[in-house]
Amino acid sequence: MKGKSTLWIRHLGVHIILLTAVFVTCFPIIFAIIKATQETHIVATASMIPGTQFLKNLDTVWNEYHLGRYLRNSFFISLWVAGGKIILSLFAALALVFYTFRAKKLIFAFIIVTLMLPTEMLILGLFELVSSQPASDLKSLLIWMFNPVEFFLEPTRYGFGWGDTLSGIIFPFMASATGVFLFRQHFLSIPRSLADSARIDGAHSLQFLRHILIPMSMNTIGALALIQFVYVWDQYIWPRIIIRRAANQVVQVGLNMIIATGESVQWSQVMTAVIISILPPLIVFSLLYRAFMNGYALSSEK
Repeated sequence: MKGKSTLWIRHLGVHIILLTAVFVTCFPIIFAIIKATQETHIVATASMIPGTQFLKNLDTVWNEYHLGRYLRNSFFISLWVAGGKIILSLFAALALVFYTFRAKKLIFAFIIVTLMLPTEMLILGLFELVSSQPASDLKSLLIWMFNPVEFFLEPTRYGFGWGDTLSGIIFPFMASATGVFLFRQHFLSIPRSLADSARIDGAHSLQFLRHILIPMSMNTIGALALIQFVYVWDQYIWPRIIIRRAANQVVQVGLNMIIATGESVQWSQVMTAVIISILPPLIVFSLLYRAFMNGYALSSEK
């Protein structure tokens, strides 16, 4: 009887510790939800009593501060970048695993090295490349490309002309070293006999990818889609630099614009905008949670 009592007390202590950890982790969200419902003069106080101003705050941030437009831009950009990264990573991993060519390991090593280069280190060169105007004609472009001195001394003489456009946010981030690494590791666990059998049956590389590799990689695809969607959704520095028009801005910059608008910060409105802005990533996480966990479970088993 004493042993059961001791075991019950021990389990109770563990549950108390876990519940405390959950509460501490969730407290910022709980705090934001409560403050989003309060009136402006109450937000700065220590009161944690829910108010009745949430719908009014939502109407203000949605219509006056154009939160819906920022959400739409971020959702569009996140979908395009996540989808592009998945497609390009699939093709890159297919080549690295099922094709034989020179310097294959060197190319993969170069891809992995890019993981060590944070975006902040590349911002200046990337900005010049993306925002510079393209060559006026093909002849000028070819002369520049095939002149080693000019090409290496002025690598960003010509760019893509994507400054202040959504393309300037989407295309520079469509390649993913993380995605290539995940798919490569997954493809290495697939027997080579499947590729040989598909080749004997007359299937070309795209058919092998579509009918065999992709169905066997849905968990990895789901995990990568979730990671990249949240990563792009949370971007702030690059959109702040490359986008000048408010109509093209993303939600993270939009939240900062709400804070900076007016003589004093309306924190109840800011908290409302924050709560709304976390809903799309939360929905995507709920939809892809099982694939995310299964994908990393498979990775850990290898």
